[in-house]
Amino acid sequence: MASRVFSNVLKAAVGGRFPRLQKWLWRRIYNSLSLFWRDRDWRFMNYGFLPVGVPFPLRAEDENERAFIGLYQQAVDGLPVAGARVLEIGSGRGGGSRYVARYHAPASVVGLDYSPDTVRLAKRLNGDTPGLSFQTGDAEKLPFADAAFDVVVNIESSHCYADVEAFAREVSRVLAPGGWFTFADMRPKNAIPDLNRQLAASGLNLETERNISPQVVAALDQADKRKRERIGRVWLMQRFMTEFSGAKGSVLYKGLVSGKVVYVARRYRKEG
Repeated sequence: MASRVFSNVLKAAVGGRFPRLQKWLWRRIYNSLSLFWRDRDWRFMNYGFLPVGVPFPLRAEDENERAFIGLYQQAVDGLPVAGARVLEIGSGRGGGSRYVARYHAPASVVGLDYSPDTVRLAKRLNGDTPGLSFQTGDAEKLPFADAAFDVVVNIESSHCYADVEAFAREVSRVLAPGGWFTFADMRPKNAIPDLNRQLAASGLNLETERNISPQVVAALDQADKRKRERIGRVWLMQRFMTEFSGAKGSVLYKGLVSGKVVYVARRYRKEG
């Protein structure tokens, strides 16, 4: 029953049939999760990414989050982040913004999220990180001046938005000339043409594009035991959380394995 309910929610959420409802629904979900899971054991809410080859360097205290940090590492690897003004849109519990601030020497990192409860939690979990701040805001109407950032990061968040084209235009507006937009998220395979059109509204130049589904599935596999141990403590929401987290056997996990759902990673650049 829970799987069918989540499957129907997923179709409504990413299918664009009820965009304002989907935005309200995701906000309520993330507010609830922030109130429920408040400890540092879970700084990330993404599906993760395990690269092929030599592992990227991490401090010992961050090894437990390697699979989830990997999605951010692939997003910013090779980009001119050192000394840059960085914005993460959809920063969630703040682990990704924290990683960028601690490992890539930006001038500053701002994490923006639509959920006030999640922002409050991110501030509490990551308040010890210099140069990092969090604030509440709407991805479709960013509360920043034109050309305020050099790098914009958006990881596994855009499927929650009511108007992805508005989001894409806002990213372009707040990027400085020559700035970079690094994006990663999943969509049903048949929704990729819509995503292409929506992100093209930014007017930014598409520089690189990859299907990273296999690396995301590898991360889900690695994290499955840890997730299930945590979910096991939440008896009232176990079935829903199993689906939401992409655990093995869930709707999204099966979709990523079969190719019916595609996880894409892209980088765009603003002329100038």
